[in-house]
Amino acid sequence: MSQAGKNLKYLRKLRGWTQEEFASKLKIKRSLLGAYEEERAEPKLEVLEIISGIFKITLDELLLKDVANAKGSTYMEKRRQLKMTSNIAEIQFVPVKAAAGYLAGYADPDFIDELNTFTLPMLAGGSYRAFEIIGDSMLPTQSGSVIVGEKLENIEDVKTSNTYIVVSRNEGIVYKRVLKNNRSKTKVTLVSDNPMYEPYQVNADEIVELWQAQMIISKANVQQRWDVNQLASLVTNLQEQVITMKKKLN
Repeated sequence: MSQAGKNLKYLRKLRGWTQEEFASKLKIKRSLLGAYEEERAEPKLEVLEIISGIFKITLDELLLKDVANAKGSTYMEKRRQLKMTSNIAEIQFVPVKAAAGYLAGYADPDFIDELNTFTLPMLAGGSYRAFEIIGDSMLPTQSGSVIVGEKLENIEDVKTSNTYIVVSRNEGIVYKRVLKNNRSKTKVTLVSDNPMYEPYQVNADEIVELWQAQMIISKANVQQRWDVNQLASLVTNLQEQVITMKKKLN
């Protein structure tokens, strides 16, 4: 049997495409691409020609060589050299539609490989991930913004009042300010920037991932507008929250 199926899967993941996206580029159904990658079917010549054009490799390489390990492939050698010399971090993107799946697959390398990726030249080294957020709890950060976070390995390293993407079993994926509890290390308090939302506590053992916010990517020409009554209500609500939190701390 040819190496085509294995090569298709490797090249797709190298570009950070999902099966759906790659199938669309090849003008075939996702299920058929899955059959190719699982070596249950052999790709047709017209499909191989499209792949050859996209990746600038020959049909012989696609059919006969394991391109992940083959020497002499101009395209693959350039890709490897770029990865070896580049210090720019590859960032996996978790859109809202993938949030539910992320909770089940965050520790699964195959699931993570299926996520689209991008790079930002100002972020070098480290482990980064980007999450799309929806809602107004962190205004003035706009709904639909993308938060790029750096992986935090230990909850003890949390800097109180800084913003984090918090992935927990019960709350899912949220973007909040995290406050440490001086009396108990088993809980942390999550606080919204929009004072209309009450702070709440989460058990530390429910948190499976923490990503410290490094950058916010938002749509241009979108401005949050506030009227006087809204601002007055926000200030009053914020004052009440501060009083409540002081009482709890005391």
